[in-house]
Amino acid sequence: MTGFTAADVPDQTGKTMVVTGANTGLGFEAAKTLASKGARVLLGCRSQSKAQAAKDKILAAYPKADLVIVELDLASLASIQKAAQQINQELRLDVLINNAGIMVPPLEYTQDGFESQFGVNHLGPFALTSLLLDKIRATPNARIVSTASIAHRKGKINFDDINAKKSYRAWARYAQSKIANVYFGYELQRRLNAKGDDTISVVAHPGVADTELPRYIPKPFMLMMPVLKLFFNSAEQGAWPTLCAATMEGVTGGEYYGPSKRGEIAGPAIKVKSNRRSHNEAIAKKLWDLSIEMTGVHPNL
Repeated sequence: MTGFTAADVPDQTGKTMVVTGANTGLGFEAAKTLASKGARVLLGCRSQSKAQAAKDKILAAYPKADLVIVELDLASLASIQKAAQQINQELRLDVLINNAGIMVPPLEYTQDGFESQFGVNHLGPFALTSLLLDKIRATPNARIVSTASIAHRKGKINFDDINAKKSYRAWARYAQSKIANVYFGYELQRRLNAKGDDTISVVAHPGVADTELPRYIPKPFMLMMPVLKLFFNSAEQGAWPTLCAATMEGVTGGEYYGPSKRGEIAGPAIKVKSNRRSHNEAIAKKLWDLSIEMTGVHPNL
């Protein structure tokens, strides 16, 4: 495999896909490309106005695009439940792309009392996926894509202080949420395998992409961004691994995709490897059980 780009996305006519965080960055670029290839794309966005702006922008480029706005706030289990009810009215759900996330904010908590990065980046997607799983599994050859990060390499799950009541280091909590995405993607695939499903769970990471995600990064670092961006993927390029995981023929459940160049920072998408810790099945199962306990949502797998 020499590397997958948006130009390699096959025709998606007849398929229905959900992209969370579709109003900006990687999510917007993924949604735009999928819509251009004929998919019906549900835009999962926290803000109705921003979702409408994204929809209008895609329609300006592709007037025949089939787009639906889904109001979705991953910091609220009530919002997730409402969004899932809307999505489950669809006739089919071929691909769920869990893309939305936050990065290194000050300590804050979701509406349900979860540390925000763990809540928005992991527990929210866990709950949404669980609530959509019956619809996904009823659709032949469906896919669930979890969006991780190279930051997962530094991550570990702090089970003793999962909600940061004792201490909070923003980068450590971000890394925790990102390795949680990998654990979830892999554990989900193991459970789908046990059921004999043809649904697959795949994980992707964008490398380092020029998006709005790092809005809380300290000012001294931000001063360096104009130079650093020369080495980054654009938002469009950062979406390539996600698009690869979601659409490329021959993708197998449990695989991990990322950029091919500069230590997985940039370039076309290829199959890559997550770190050794991310393959610890005991931790993945413990996280799965904890996620059910915290959200009150059971995937029935």
